[in-house]
Amino acid sequence: MAEPIYSDLGSSKIAPWLQPIWDSLNLEALPSALLIHGQAGIGKFEFSVKLAKALLCEGALGISKPCNTCEACHWFDSGNHPDFIPLVPETHRKLLPRGHFDAEMDSPKKSKAGLSDGDGETIEKKEKKNISIEETRSAIEGLSIGTHRGGNRVILIYPLEMLRADSANTLLKSLEEPPSNTIFILLADRVDRVLPTIRSRCRLITAPRPDRSTGLSWLQQQLSHVPGLKMGSDEVQSIYDEQGGAPHAVLASLLARHHQDEKDELTISIQASRNLLQALSQGARIHWLDTAEKIQKARYAVLLATMQRWIADVQSCAQNGHPRYYPKHEANIHKLAQQARLPKLLRFWKSLVAARRHENHPLATRIQLEALLSQYQQIFED
Repeated sequence: MAEPIYSDLGSSKIAPWLQPIWDSLNLEALPSALLIHGQAGIGKFEFSVKLAKALLCEGALGISKPCNTCEACHWFDSGNHPDFIPLVPETHRKLLPRGHFDAEMDSPKKSKAGLSDGDGETIEKKEKKNISIEETRSAIEGLSIGTHRGGNRVILIYPLEMLRADSANTLLKSLEEPPSNTIFILLADRVDRVLPTIRSRCRLITAPRPDRSTGLSWLQQQLSHVPGLKMGSDEVQSIYDEQGGAPHAVLASLLARHHQDEKDELTISIQASRNLLQALSQGARIHWLDTAEKIQKARYAVLLATMQRWIADVQSCAQNGHPRYYPKHEANIHKLAQQARLPKLLRFWKSLVAARRHENHPLATRIQLEALLSQYQQIFED
């Protein structure tokens, strides 16, 4: 498995596009709950991990936090700080300080293997992408006890919108009557999917996406520290655009590929996205059944985002604009924009929007992909 970003790269400094947010925070006077939201892969998770470390830091007053030298900072980096409670699905634990990830990997498996959902993917694997109600209740019940080191306690929850309804209600009760010295750092890629009752009890912070030049500059700097990784700037820019301008998502996918981890979710997703783009570029000649077969193992949400970006570029070119996400395919997109039937193109966009509302539900991915790709083909037919 590729090395986690936390212990590898991008964790020591705040990303430049998030620095203004960091500078605006008063660590001594934070509300009991922060909700940081923004596009996936722009670094808000890494930002929040460092914020948690700063809040738990026991360095002297007046020094910059985290100090990285006190006992609390050392405990945090080892993944053993007793007052740091991360609630994230198993698919995200490699982003945490080392100890949390190692402990999970060493724990016995409690899943029910062999149960198929009809998509060739076990139910156990689907459940790993959610935060269980047992984990949430265990964390919340422990809040009635005072902090272990007499300072702050930090609960980090990501992605907030993936909480099941019962887990969300359990969290809501704690937000309504927050325990003393406890700070909730809640993260969401899609804040519109967070319960309004939870949103209303948090200070909302919007994490921005960097402009293209800033994001690419940061990414190239990170990649320059990876031994043996050789990649041309044109390819990096192409992947950057394909990932929607999310630098941390690009860095993670490139590291996974560099470590030749073919089973890594990011590696699977980026390859599936590229296969999907090749198919979409065929327009009316798309082999939608074969394409659905090739890409079905990738995350459905990632595939839907790829399709949305492609269609957004086609719509832009149809209105005499230019592609935003896939400039590498500009000539082909312009050609498809001329062939597309606008009413069908708009209907397909609505279908994608509707599909994204249920993208995290355990539905039959392949069947949904076949339906969408078949509809895409019809955009270019009379």
